[in-house]
Amino acid sequence: MPGLAIRLGAVALFERGMRFTHPFRFGVARVEAAPQAFARVEILSEGGEAVGAAAEMMMPKWFDKNPAKSPEDTVADLRASLLHAAALYREAGAGARTPFGLHAECLPGQVAWARARGLPALVAAYGPALIDRAILDGALRLAGTGLAEGLRSNLPGLDTRLTPDLPQDALDAVLARIAPLPAVALRHTIGLADDLDALDALLARSRPGFLKIKLSGAVGPDRARLAAILGLAARRVPDFRASLDANEGYDAAGLAALGDALTRDPALARHRDALLWIEQPLDRGATFSGPLAPLPLPAIIDEADGDYDAFPRALALGYRGTSIKGCKGVYKAILNAARAEVAGAIVSAEDLTCQAGLAVEQDTALAACLGIGHAERNGHHYVDGFGPAPAAEAAAFRAALPEFYAAFPGPGRAGAPSLPTAALLSGPGLSAGARPDWRAMTPLAPSPLAPSPLAPSAPQETAP
Repeated sequence: MPGLAIRLGAVALFERGMRFTHPFRFGVARVEAAPQAFARVEILSEGGEAVGAAAEMMMPKWFDKNPAKSPEDTVADLRASLLHAAALYREAGAGARTPFGLHAECLPGQVAWARARGLPALVAAYGPALIDRAILDGALRLAGTGLAEGLRSNLPGLDTRLTPDLPQDALDAVLARIAPLPAVALRHTIGLADDLDALDALLARSRPGFLKIKLSGAVGPDRARLAAILGLAARRVPDFRASLDANEGYDAAGLAALGDALTRDPALARHRDALLWIEQPLDRGATFSGPLAPLPLPAIIDEADGDYDAFPRALALGYRGTSIKGCKGVYKAILNAARAEVAGAIVSAEDLTCQAGLAVEQDTALAACLGIGHAERNGHHYVDGFGPAPAAEAAAFRAALPEFYAAFPGPGRAGAPSLPTAALLSGPGLSAGARPDWRAMTPLAPSPLAPSPLAPSAPQETAP
């Protein structure tokens, strides 16, 4: 099996608080600030040494919606997931492994750790998801290549040991055919707390071709609000397309009532052809309790996509697709995209408030390589620019990808309807050449890991 054999040096974890310009409400959560986690890993192989990095938001009350837990509790669980994964990866990474081989070896221990603590599968996946992306970034840099060529040559060493329903030759064929898109359109998120007058002004200013509309799970209010939003969108952007996201908010009866409204309510039915799918309509547990009742538009899973077997189980019950998301894992995204190609299913690109810098670059690169033409983008909607990042850090990212960030919108800035990917995918690495200022962050915890042979062990030190 192809793949670059690597070993790990130091693994360092950091966080930076991100305050939103206005509240983001989805499902039961109302978020006004959240920390962004960062990973920095050092990769060694016979071919040399490299540093990889990744970033991902620690969004409260999305990974775990347990009402007994506070938002702070759920973020603490994500920190614990990261720290446990870092220990597993550092131990396994002392021996030579491919990047995917390291993921496959560490995953069972991470899953067992989470189950023993009663933590959801999404929490278990969070730590490996961030560390895997940093490792892949470093491996691509070591090889001097970008993501598209790295996947075509199967540099990560992807195989089907975690997806036995997927034939290896089907995976190999999908990887060999990767032809990245030159741009990925932005699908603008409309949160439950977003003001409709402000939305009308944004639609007039930016004219986004794709929207993602959050639903509350209450049929009456959703019906009225959805009719208002679709009416606004049709007036401002006549050829718009929109996805709906219930964030686990509906029960079976409510979902049936929503489906009926989409068919029979004239204010909604006239826009039916503009609707793409409904994302995660039922609670993640109820998703697998029985066949999905017929709906007038496809349903896909998101929060229910916690394990590698979730996607084929959902397809068997009548769901039509799944989402890729950085916080759920880069390798699961690629393997599920291959499964979807075999099954003729939908793969959507979704965004857990990806921030400018590493997170949005890596997320956009993956969508482009998997041929997903539009991706949810909301980080720029809720955080202005690079937020609290030092000015020099923001300038470095903009200088590394000037066309990308010129297109990147923000509060009061129209931006462009899509993000160009050519420079982003030219490599080397999973993201462009810029790096965050590690000294301007808080270490997630004192690193218990062995000193790096490449740099001083203190996580505050700046790495290239």
